[in-house]
Amino acid sequence: MATMTRDEAEHSKANLNRADLSGAYLYGADLSGAYLNRANLSGAYLYGANLYGANLSGANLSGADLYGANLYGANLSGADLGPRSIVPETGSFVGWKRLRDGVICEIFIPANAGRTSSYVGRKCRAELVIVLSGTGSSTYDSKVGYTPGLTVRPDSYDPDPRVECSHGIHFFLTRKEAEDYTP
Repeated sequence: MATMTRDEAEHSKANLNRADLSGAYLYGADLSGAYLNRANLSGAYLYGANLYGANLSGANLSGADLYGANLYGANLSGADLGPRSIVPETGSFVGWKRLRDGVICEIFIPANAGRTSSYVGRKCRAELVIVLSGTGSSTYDSKVGYTPGLTVRPDSYDPDPRVECSHGIHFFLTRKEAEDYTP
């Protein structure tokens, strides 16, 4: 298998089936619609890459940096993503959310709530949360308020980990991440 540079790979709908792109620097590359079946992308730097609609079936993405990558509509069936989920799969836990005016809200995610973490960043989503502390309104929708004791539900919930920003209550696992988040 030949290795490829970012410039060689940056073509919408490129045929990169079985390509060896391990460790490749593909920052911001446009690989939308690309055919990457069984490609070796282990350890690749795909920060901010556009993989919209790409076929990554059977690809090796273990250790790849997918922060900020667009995986919407990507086929990841059979892909090796390595360990990715950062939210607990079972049980309840506490998370942190940044509200308008920089207010940090402590939230409780119940054991029965759907939750997901994205393949591309540290932002997580839940289908419902209970506010523990912090009062304010959502940075996304000022009509959604957060008050201690209140159960907050989104208009809908999307469990798809390929999409970082989608329907659900967005939160972080640490207070520091919530404080550092810039909406």
